[in-house]
Amino acid sequence: MLCCAMMACKKTNVDFTYSPAAPRAGQSVSFSNQSSSGEDWNWMFGDGATSTLKSPSHVYRQPGTYRITLQVDKKKKQTATRQITIYDTVPTFACEDTSFVVYKDYTFKAVVYNPYSYDVKYEWYLPESNTPFAQVPDTTMTNSTLHLYFTHALSNACIGLRVTLNGVTTVIEKTYAVSDRKTNSVLIRTGEADYRQRIYGSKVETPRALIERDTTVLKHEQDTMQIYNQQTFTLGTLAGKFPGIKGFHIASRKIYYRTDGLWVANLDGSYKVQIDATDCAAMTLDTKDNRIYWSNKNGMWYMPFVGSDNNKFVTEPTMLNDIKTATKIAADYELK
Repeated sequence: MLCCAMMACKKTNVDFTYSPAAPRAGQSVSFSNQSSSGEDWNWMFGDGATSTLKSPSHVYRQPGTYRITLQVDKKKKQTATRQITIYDTVPTFACEDTSFVVYKDYTFKAVVYNPYSYDVKYEWYLPESNTPFAQVPDTTMTNSTLHLYFTHALSNACIGLRVTLNGVTTVIEKTYAVSDRKTNSVLIRTGEADYRQRIYGSKVETPRALIERDTTVLKHEQDTMQIYNQQTFTLGTLAGKFPGIKGFHIASRKIYYRTDGLWVANLDGSYKVQIDATDCAAMTLDTKDNRIYWSNKNGMWYMPFVGSDNNKFVTEPTMLNDIKTATKIAADYELK
């Protein structure tokens, strides 16, 4: 009985290999199942094709990088996954993603068949250089991979690559459809104009002036009165606990308020901690992203909500933009 129990608890090792090591489009690739055991076999080759053979073969029709998954149990808990690069005699490039949206990181990989290890030179470029539609986070565009994110929704965002292999240069250009997407945004009022700046996690777009002032969200935004837990808070009712208070917002039993700077405290007045010592002109809270936004004479800033009981924060403020004349800030959620 002990022997059977030990055998039942033995973990299945799921693994596979393939050959040839550098297959080309149209060439048969043989997969060898190296799993120690299994109930059945379910292969997914990454291009939509599947197989239930133990060690199948497959032909990729297009060059690129594909993700292969092997499942060896019916509950789909025992799997192995790895990537395979399919080459072509003509250099090209590909991205694992098939659909694209703004402000999301993507990686494009050069696919160059080079079995003799010739010298290879890569030069990525964005053909529409006069109207940039993408940002390259790293400074180099001479590697075999290109990392970028799109900043504009376009039907024909073009990416180019020059590959020089053994003295022969090949130019590849491909176009991609990039869609917009909903996200949180910050509305900013100055004496001259209203602006909207969309926020995508750690990425932000450049503020853009709105055609019409007095948008609904900005019109009703204020930081001098708030109803929280069925209780009305005003500058007058809070002045005793928070002397010199000029504006505030409350969330999760914490109050973020501005006096001679930006502060956070527990709603009962305990653990007052200064976030920014510079005089704060306006501030708001975004309860969807759990962020504080505020402005001072140097520009606009943000940081995550403070989570600790003693209001000690571990992340430093990040500059949002260089608008120095904001008089009102509001969080919003919109598409365009």
